[in-house]
Order: sequence, then structure tokens, then C-alpha cells
Amino acid sequence: MSKAEAKEIYAVYKQNVDRYFEEAEKNVTQYIQAVSNLQQEFATAYKNAVETTLEYQQEMATKTGLNANLPPTYLKTINDATEEFLKTNSVQSKAVLAAMEVARQNVKTFNDNTKSFTEMNANILQSWFSTWTPTKN
Repeated sequence: MSKAEAKEIYAVYKQNVDRYFEEAEKNVTQYIQAVSNLQQEFATAYKNAVETTLEYQQEMATKTGLNANLPPTYLKTINDATEEFLKTNSVQSKAVLAAMEVARQNVKTFNDNTKSFTEMNANILQSWFSTWTPTKN
């Protein structure tokens, strides 16, 4: 059915809803890619800023003759703290991904149940109508 042919309200509504979601589906991929690109660019910029700052500080320490060596206990403390941070970050990432998967499953369940719910409502209405509709003999 072409756009010009649709005159009945539900056909027009369905046609326009279909057009909306077709367009939305095209945009989703672009949005995801744009967000991913932005996150990557931010991570790269942040890493570059930290590395550049460290290089500058190291250069200044060397030029001024500052002893930048740390005692072994400090090194151990720093390395242990970094290890704990990485473990915490890993747990957090797993929790976020698990929550996103649960949310996806909930949306999928909703989607799967929508048709069944609509069919059940139609059957209830049909049952009510058949009760009050006189039968032809």
C-alpha cells in the first residue's frame, strides 16, 4: 500500500509509526558510533595529557638534580594500590555490563510479551462481544 492509498486511521498510523522506527533504527548505529568515537578521543586526550605532564615533571627533576627514586616500600604501596584500583575497575565494568544485559533482557521480554498481551485482550473483547451479540439461527 502506498502512502497515498492509506486513508483508514489505523493504516495511516501504522504507516507513520513504521516510517518513524525505520528512521530511528538508521540513527541508532550512528549514535553508538559517535559516542564510541567521543569516548575513545577523550581517553586518548586524557592519556596524552597525563603522559605529557609526567614527561615534563621528569625532565624538570632531571635538570634540577632532584632524586626521583622511591624507597621499595613506597613502590610496593603504589603498585598495590594500582592493582586494587584495576581489580575494582574490573568488577565495576562487569557489574555495569551485567546490568545492561539484564535491562536488554527485560526489554526483550517486554517486546515478546506485547504481542501475547494484545492477543489476550483481543480474545477477551471477542468473548465479551460474543456474549452480547445475538446469534443468527
